[in-house]
Amino acid sequence: MKEIKAILKTYQNLDHIDTRAALATVVRVEGSSYRRTGARMLVMDNGTWVGGISGGCLEGDALKRARLAIAKTQASLVTYDTTEDDAHQIGVGLGCNGIIDVLLAPIDPDDPNNPVAVLEDVVTDRRQTNVLLTLIKLDGELNGLRAGNIIRYENRQSLLALGSETLIDATEKAIQQVIEENKSSALTFELSEGGTLGLFAEFLPPELHVILMGHQYDIFPLAKVIKEAGWRATVVANAQKIHRDVAALVNAVVDPEDFTTAMVDEYTAAILMSHDYKTDKRNLPQVLPTAAPYIGMLGPRVRAERMISELTEEGTLFSERDQQRIFAPVGLDIGAISPEEIALSIAAEIRAVFSKRQGGLLRNRPSTIHAR
Repeated sequence: MKEIKAILKTYQNLDHIDTRAALATVVRVEGSSYRRTGARMLVMDNGTWVGGISGGCLEGDALKRARLAIAKTQASLVTYDTTEDDAHQIGVGLGCNGIIDVLLAPIDPDDPNNPVAVLEDVVTDRRQTNVLLTLIKLDGELNGLRAGNIIRYENRQSLLALGSETLIDATEKAIQQVIEENKSSALTFELSEGGTLGLFAEFLPPELHVILMGHQYDIFPLAKVIKEAGWRATVVANAQKIHRDVAALVNAVVDPEDFTTAMVDEYTAAILMSHDYKTDKRNLPQVLPTAAPYIGMLGPRVRAERMISELTEEGTLFSERDQQRIFAPVGLDIGAISPEEIALSIAAEIRAVFSKRQGGLLRNRPSTIHAR
């Protein structure tokens, strides 16, 4: 989401009279690749760009091809194959051993439904999981749709532009699988009138939201890591106790009396880090009823066990699910000592939990880094 926001900011500041742009999107990856599907970069016809589709190896060629697509006002699909030992192939020698499809779509600023406009709607709308359907392969038009167009799926009505009931049914079935698996997918359908329709069904969850419940100095390095990762941060504490540098980093500062479960969804992590036992003990029952799948508690294990034991005796119920989502001590075991290292440890554990990973060494991982 951070990359998308950077693209939107750049696009909003463009002089569309003098500068034209195209959106490059990774829509399929087979094998290994530095970036995964959904990676984007905005390319301007003046030779500049923001975002990225690789580790820097493909951007130069994509820039040339994107400028060509802008000149032709026509989207194009480019395949980069780094598996072949071909000196004429872009990306040879990278060692990635992957095939990457990149869609280069010119942006028409006069079209209210251009790809960047759709992304802006997603970012500015309420926090929710979105599925975006990008047309990546289509000869000509389909009911006004062209390659490069994006459909934001909300319900069956969103797919009516696809035309036939058969195509709509097949697309909706594929979308439900994308949602169930939380995984983007490239789709191909044969059209009744002939030809092929290629779609990139992108699973796009909202940005991670981290609620920091406390006001001590170690809030600052954690807030910096969260901001750099492109996540959302909220501090729950007395605003008068929050340093202005921290307030400038986070999205919101909320008084403890104003904390509600409505602030929390399934993409939220809550960290109890007040350094005051009574405060953390008061806050834990507040976050338990929420949808947060991650509740971190700063301090040693014995402190958390004592707190849970006391709260249980006082009538607070801890379900099996609660036991699974409470992480105490918080953070991965990386030998962190300083506040900055502890912040790194906490952020890494949050990412691991939301990715359904164990957070171990990659060299010990029995399978590939990313699911294929």
